[in-house]
Amino acid sequence: MTLLGYDIYESTLGIIGLGRIGIAMAKRAKGFNMRLLYYDLARRKDIENELGIKYVDLDTLLKESDFVTIHTNLTPETRHLIGAKQFAMMKKTSILINDARGPIVDDNALYEALRDRKIAFAGLDVTEPEPIPANHPLLTLDNVIVTPHIASASVETRTKMGLMAAENLIAGLKGEMPPNPVNPEALKKK
Repeated sequence: MTLLGYDIYESTLGIIGLGRIGIAMAKRAKGFNMRLLYYDLARRKDIENELGIKYVDLDTLLKESDFVTIHTNLTPETRHLIGAKQFAMMKKTSILINDARGPIVDDNALYEALRDRKIAFAGLDVTEPEPIPANHPLLTLDNVIVTPHIASASVETRTKMGLMAAENLIAGLKGEMPPNPVNPEALKKK
C-alpha cells in the first residue's frame, strides 16, 4: 500500500480564489470529471456557466471538498484564512494544496491538523516564512510535501512570464496601460 493516494476522478475540488489561476485549475479539473466548487469575494456567474462550477461559502467548500486548492491573493482579510477552525470542518480524507501565498494558511494549525490526521495530506508550494526553515515541524511529517515555490517551473511558463514583464515594461515606457498590471487602479489615478 506504499505510495498510494486518492483518485481525483469524480471527486470534489474546492477552489479558493477564482482569478486567472483558479479558472485555469477548474478547466484542468473538468477533464477528470470533478465536481467543482469555488469561493471568492467576487462571484463569477459568467465563469460558473462556462465551466459548470458552483459558488459556495467558504464553510461549505471546506466541508464538501476532497481537494482544496488555494489561489487567492494575500490581503489582511485572507491572512490565516485557513486555520484550526477551518481544518476542523474538512473531511479527514481532505487534501489541502497551497500555491498562492504562505500566510493564507496558518502553518501551526496545519501542522496540528496533519499530525492529528484531521486532514489527510497537504501540498505546499508556499510557506510562512519562505523559505521554510529546515527545523520547521511540518517537515517532520510524512503527509505533507513542500516545494520551494516553483509551481511555475517550466521552460514555457518562465518564458511567458519574461515576455509579460517585457510587454508591461515597454507599454509603461510608451505611457500606455501595461497589458498585465497588478493594480490597474493605481495607473488610472494619474
